[in-house]
Amino acid sequence: MNLINEKFNQYSYTVTDRFIKYVQIDTQSDPNSGSFPSTEKQKNLGKLLVEELKQMGISNAEIDEYGYVYAELPANSSKKVPTIFFCAHMDTSPDCSGTDVKPIIHRNYQGQDIVLPDDPSQVISSKNHPELLNQIGNDIITASGTTLLGADNKAGVAEIMDAIHFLLKHPEIKHGTVKILFTPDEEIGRGTDKINLEKLNAQFGYTIDGETLGHIENETFSADAAVVKIQGYSTHPGLAKNKMENALKIAAEIIQSLPKDKAPETTEKKEPFIHPTSIHGNIDYTEINFILRAFDDKTLLEMGDILKHTVNHVLKNFPRSKADVKIYEQYRNMKQVLDKHPFVVDYAIEAIKRTGIEPTLHSVRGGTDGSRLSYMGLPCPNIFAGEHAFHSKQEWVSVQDMQKAVKTIVHLVSIWEEKS
Repeated sequence: MNLINEKFNQYSYTVTDRFIKYVQIDTQSDPNSGSFPSTEKQKNLGKLLVEELKQMGISNAEIDEYGYVYAELPANSSKKVPTIFFCAHMDTSPDCSGTDVKPIIHRNYQGQDIVLPDDPSQVISSKNHPELLNQIGNDIITASGTTLLGADNKAGVAEIMDAIHFLLKHPEIKHGTVKILFTPDEEIGRGTDKINLEKLNAQFGYTIDGETLGHIENETFSADAAVVKIQGYSTHPGLAKNKMENALKIAAEIIQSLPKDKAPETTEKKEPFIHPTSIHGNIDYTEINFILRAFDDKTLLEMGDILKHTVNHVLKNFPRSKADVKIYEQYRNMKQVLDKHPFVVDYAIEAIKRTGIEPTLHSVRGGTDGSRLSYMGLPCPNIFAGEHAFHSKQEWVSVQDMQKAVKTIVHLVSIWEEKS
């Protein structure tokens, strides 16, 4: 039997206790905030993680002014091993409340519907969550029905912490220098904005922020944001006939005129979309915020062109009004970087196999901190954390999947040393 698997057979995992503790700390980020991190409360989890790392024996753990947590597990191998890092984000989505999360462990799941006690209308069923059928006999963790759970991405945080704990308990498992990075504000697209690359000082990395057991995400969307600013023509409504051009109605017409087959609710797999995320304003002036998504840069540019064409077409009917479209780069498909360093993904595949799981390469209809880190010179695929139905009150994770993620991280660290 593999030494690592043998040691895990005798190991008391800490990942579940850590996870239960972390999800009860409100770390919701705020896209409307101008501060960094966007919410100060994210630092509450960061400070706890630093304290726990120091208690483990990682004396160099620290949290900086922006809420990033950095730590280093020193090498115990005489080989020259590349420095790798593991990353997870501490914030939870603004889409659903993260206040007063009450985690519940449903032990020995047998396929039944899970009714959440604080809101019985929230029912987690295998019909709507077919992945539950692979969890028979496992222990499922949910929230109570009024909040999200926070498995995205506190499952990843807890898994990294337990993997480091295991490695410290078992110095006979050789490894190179391992860096730890916990980030704020990933959910609002700012997770890498203030990373100190000199402090991180690594060559390759992995985010632990994926979904299904065994998944490795080596491909993400390429992503842009767009803002449409509409200047209407306002008059007194009593004297408005043939004069008023209501910016709110122009905005509504723009949204309604976009192709119906280029929306999140009508697309899947590698199909692109244009998605309005917010609208605010009045009769005189209104702004619409969009996100544009595609798996290749050419198609992403086409999404921008479709948006511009739609705006221009609608504005032809409003001669007194004008509109401006600005498009901003968010992140790019990390596969373009990872294909130049195939061993980074290959080692992750091997680590999952050694854990006893069948690995699956997966393209994610979203992005991770790893997308941007890859383009910052740190090739960084995404590994499963076991989180499901994220950003919703029906979010769930299984204890056994989290344990397998912990084991995968340890195998991965060992493989880097072995291959060096």
